[in-house]
Amino acid sequence: MDRRLRRAPDAEWVLMYRLWLSRKRIAELVRVPPAAVGYHLVIARRQEPGLEAEHQAAAGAVPVPYPSPKDLDRMDEIVAGVSAEGRLPDGRSRDRGERSMARWLSERRREGAEGTLDPAYRDGLSRVPGWLDNRREVEDKARWHDRLAQLAVYREEGNDWPRHKDCDSEHEHTLGVWLHTQRYTHRRGELDPPKVKLIDDAVSGWQTGRTRGRPPRT
Repeated sequence: MDRRLRRAPDAEWVLMYRLWLSRKRIAELVRVPPAAVGYHLVIARRQEPGLEAEHQAAAGAVPVPYPSPKDLDRMDEIVAGVSAEGRLPDGRSRDRGERSMARWLSERRREGAEGTLDPAYRDGLSRVPGWLDNRREVEDKARWHDRLAQLAVYREEGNDWPRHKDCDSEHEHTLGVWLHTQRYTHRRGELDPPKVKLIDDAVSGWQTGRTRGRPPRT
């Protein structure tokens, strides 16, 4: 791996890009992460607005605006989808289109973390709250709200508070473990007040729980 200290933008890398090589190919040749090359090229493009057009022309392609209209359409599609569904696209979805959107958004998230996100993406995706958050944090938040909704339905169906031990079903065990965690966290004073209010509103009496013993079967 090339460990020389390079001042951005590196003239050699910029020349290689100008002569049509892609960021990935440059990284392979000089044995550095693609993100490092990308960082240098972002600075170079700011200093030389015509650099991207030169790269496209050298590659034999017709110069196109960046981001491309196709990518901007994809961004608008994601923004509309999030507004309709109330959630970010899931990379593990069974729907191929949703998985593709998740990958596209993940790439923009990476660029945001590296400081290379194009302003057009930054401004457009600002309409999607939390899209830059850590993916695991986003998934955990969505799972928390999903468990609360499931618990509310479970109680509305006439069930007692779910147990986390000696359960009648896997569903009861899942909800019981979640509820036990919320109670434990709340007793320690570590459950966020907004979450406490959400649980209070959805399933009042959750802190007390069931009375001793299992209700008689009918």
